[in-house]
Amino acid sequence: MTTAPRTIDPEVTQHVLTDATAALDALIEAVRALPEGAERAASPLPGWTRGHVIGHLAGNGRAHARQAEYATRGEKVDYYDGGLAGREAEIEADSTLPLATHVAALEAVRERHAVAWPVPGAPLWRAPVTYRDGILHDCLFAWWREVRIHAVDAQVGIGFDSWDDAFCGHLLTWLAPRLAHGVSIAPEPWPPAPAGSPSAPAGSPQAVAGSPSAGTVVTGRLRDIVAWLAGREPERRPVAVRNGEPVPLPELLPWP
Repeated sequence: MTTAPRTIDPEVTQHVLTDATAALDALIEAVRALPEGAERAASPLPGWTRGHVIGHLAGNGRAHARQAEYATRGEKVDYYDGGLAGREAEIEADSTLPLATHVAALEAVRERHAVAWPVPGAPLWRAPVTYRDGILHDCLFAWWREVRIHAVDAQVGIGFDSWDDAFCGHLLTWLAPRLAHGVSIAPEPWPPAPAGSPSAPAGSPQAVAGSPSAGTVVTGRLRDIVAWLAGREPERRPVAVRNGEPVPLPELLPWP
């Protein structure tokens, strides 16, 4: 939820728009190149096939387009048709679609987003939306998270190395509430969050930064730590240390 006004930097907005579009472009071309039937392959997400991942992402893209389209008219609309139940039913139905239909759905999302998102610096970015009772700019960052993370989940040759420092900095801020009290992280390098990057919902006391003497500290390469925070299996697992001694990686709290 957006609780206070924050800076919306047009340069940051442009970067997020450009990078989210690049992620979707790369995913579309990668899915187009898959052999017939590849949608039935398992994904890293429990109980989901590749078709579930792609179908969910297309549905999420449509949901964000709806938020922007209604905001343009000064209106608000439910995030998903039929709420969470409608969302789950849509994901299941779309999971069995053939690859050509998945590609067409992603291309349709790309076309809607190209029209629906305002230009950087437009006042419309502050328009209220139903997504987390926030503003339209929150939807853009949410879509950025969805398309960048699920492009990796689809296992089509897109890896964590596709996450630039700005995206990693945003995820470190957004996912900080997943760290339990007394747990901090020390990624190398440590990127700043983009100016105006939304934080996760308020109410979490967890801090991201920490010193080696402060409780449990999780260290590792930047993208490995960000992937772990996002609940994904990193290329190289981070290391947790407490009082100078190695300890198991701490359990993460729920996704914000």
